[in-house]
Amino acid sequence: MAWLLVVVAGLLETGFAVCLKLSHGFTRLWPTIAFACFALGSFGLLTLSLKKLDVGPAYAVWTGIGAAGTAVYGMIFLGDLVSTLKLVSIGLVVLGVMGLQLSGSAH
Repeated sequence: MAWLLVVVAGLLETGFAVCLKLSHGFTRLWPTIAFACFALGSFGLLTLSLKKLDVGPAYAVWTGIGAAGTAVYGMIFLGDLVSTLKLVSIGLVVLGVMGLQLSGSAH
């Protein structure tokens, strides 16, 4: 269950990163509010998961999901550059996240 919380927290991290961009420096109200909601949810779930998981792997998985999710979202919806190297790198991040989740760091 703790790993599920980390995965959802990572997805929420993607949401807060995208909303941070859409807020244009916190000058747009609704993206700013969405950023705050996603950020609070993400940090809250990560905090709950750390009651059962080691901080290193949990944090790495959280940031990996957030980074990969944000990069993919940017390429699909925000017109970010797509390149073979970027796609391979995202794949490596995903593989690393999977490896950390399988590392069995639960207490």
